[in-house]
Amino acid sequence: MANSSSFNHRYTVITSLFLVSFLLTIFLFNKRALEPTLYFYRDFFPQTTTASHISLPNFTLPDSEEPVDSVIHQPISQNETIESKTGDDSRNMEVSTENEDDPDGGVDSGEDLIYNSTNVEVSSENKKDPDVDLESGGDLSGNGGDKLMESLKSCDLYRGTWVKDEEYPIYKAGSCPYVDEAFDCQGNGRKDSDYLKWRWKPNDCDLPRFNATDFLTRLRGKRLMLVGDSMNRNQFESMLCLLREGLPDKSKMFEIHGRRITKGRGYYVFKFVDFKCTVEFVRSHFLVKEGVRINAQGSSNPTLSIDVIDKTAGRWKRADILVFNTGHWWTHGKTARGKNYYKEGDYLYPKFDAVEAYRRALRTWGKWIDKNVNPKKQLVFYRGYSSAHFRGGDWDSGGTCNGETEPVLRGSILNNYPVKMKIVEEVIQEMKNPVALLNVTSLTNFRKDGHPSIFGKNVTAGIKVSSRRQDCSHWCLPGVPDAWNELIYATLVQH
Repeated sequence: MANSSSFNHRYTVITSLFLVSFLLTIFLFNKRALEPTLYFYRDFFPQTTTASHISLPNFTLPDSEEPVDSVIHQPISQNETIESKTGDDSRNMEVSTENEDDPDGGVDSGEDLIYNSTNVEVSSENKKDPDVDLESGGDLSGNGGDKLMESLKSCDLYRGTWVKDEEYPIYKAGSCPYVDEAFDCQGNGRKDSDYLKWRWKPNDCDLPRFNATDFLTRLRGKRLMLVGDSMNRNQFESMLCLLREGLPDKSKMFEIHGRRITKGRGYYVFKFVDFKCTVEFVRSHFLVKEGVRINAQGSSNPTLSIDVIDKTAGRWKRADILVFNTGHWWTHGKTARGKNYYKEGDYLYPKFDAVEAYRRALRTWGKWIDKNVNPKKQLVFYRGYSSAHFRGGDWDSGGTCNGETEPVLRGSILNNYPVKMKIVEEVIQEMKNPVALLNVTSLTNFRKDGHPSIFGKNVTAGIKVSSRRQDCSHWCLPGVPDAWNELIYATLVQH
């Protein structure tokens, strides 16, 4: 009887232990099963508060261009650089082969580039979904963030309206030291300021407010590079100013060579120390190779090899995110005339159509992207044409836009789409690698009020500035290019 009681006791203990182990195993299994989904979400949509969960590659800069002493986090001293200041200027400045019709000589013109007609919403009401936090610096996590990202998935970001928003601009005019004189309209004496208060609003969703800290977190350890003409420099300066707003210590951002931004230089690298990332600009007017030839009289004339990628392409390979543009240099002067200018191989065409040259040049660029960019590690944007708004002429023939204080509300400018943008779409469709098209044409068609006009030069000291040569193609900063960068941010959030 005693043996039977002892046996029953052991059976009870063993059974209890088995049940406890079984239940504990189920609990642990379910907990583990939840974890991969959570970290997958964080990896693809990193938030500032979860930066420790982001796994990114080691950050490296181009050979011989390491900008920062890793111990003290300050720019390296001048005597430690490989090249002297004057030597660096002479070797790194991209000297244009243009000797006439220079659209960057204060003005970089282009066609009036139009998309489908929409109306500008002139109401100053800022309607917001209370469940979605769209404030500047707001968090995209939680139910509101889920709802925002869900709406972005099916949203065409480029069909919409400009709405008045009293919280704009994102950074105050005059507050950013990286806006060069040509785009500093308020600093140059422009008195009206309503043009600063417009925000781009897609028809079917809201853009997330630009969150500089979140953007920099997504950029941690990476290189963002803008490649193109002075319109991309316009966007580059906007990006610097927007990201600067997310830095409590502004000294933790600097140009690695100590350079001040001017239109005369073609390469800039800005380092963000705390995020170990850079934002860079590389000038390339055409994305294909500019050259010179010696004519029968012994003079040099510019050429453009539409089948050879630009000489700066070696730098493009090193970037993680690339933003390209070209177009405004194709509309005037020798480029538009096409006489003894375009080359393929060793053959110089006596006369060649500029539109076809543009198509072939873009295909050369597309083939380079397909061959040299790894879509699993690199992201490529192409920013489309932005509209010029000249009245009574062009950039070099007396065209004007001064006195414009409101966006376009109606008219033919809202009903056209340039042939060159159709070519861009065609080339991107032909490519193997994905390219995100920042199709800003439509949203810029409205903004005749956003150009520097006569305020590309400082007139506050009573200096008389000629009204005959106005800049109606570039954009004031703060201003329209900020919306282009908001669209880049929205695209990163969207995908």
